[in-house]
Amino acid sequence: MQIMTHSTEEEFEHADFAFETIDEELQADGHCQQVLKQFYQYLQQQGMGAEQASELAFCADLYLRDFVIDFCRGNIARPQSGLVTVFAGSWYITHTLDPEYGILKRHLTAISELYGYMHRQHLISADELAFLREEAGQHEFYRMRVESFMNLSGDGFVTWDAECPGRLS
Repeated sequence: MQIMTHSTEEEFEHADFAFETIDEELQADGHCQQVLKQFYQYLQQQGMGAEQASELAFCADLYLRDFVIDFCRGNIARPQSGLVTVFAGSWYITHTLDPEYGILKRHLTAISELYGYMHRQHLISADELAFLREEAGQHEFYRMRVESFMNLSGDGFVTWDAECPGRLS
């Protein structure tokens, strides 16, 4: 299946984002960087300013390359239900020096926008886009997760961590 059919954009297949070896992972990461560059250009073509487009691409980059590829060892073109929840409800919070809900909200917006772009490029299905956007839209849950994390004391982390649905083992 060919995807990203605009003549100025590099075309990818779902398998371009799958990997087992370190060399394949590096290739998948490189393809991911290209998708992010194309996403940035797309946002600008839609009338978004360069600074805002850059911020969204940067926020999407953390999710795709650091979380999905590096941490989850996943394929960005084969999204799994629950990953956005794990990212926003646990991983981002515990992998950020001083997690702030406002910044996390920008990441969630970027994830939603990026996957909307990937759907328009036939890289993900409408059903996949729907569950990704539903998970990214759980703002009150994520705000409460950040707040409760910042108020942890003693040995409360184990309980806090277990409260995140879909958490990775």
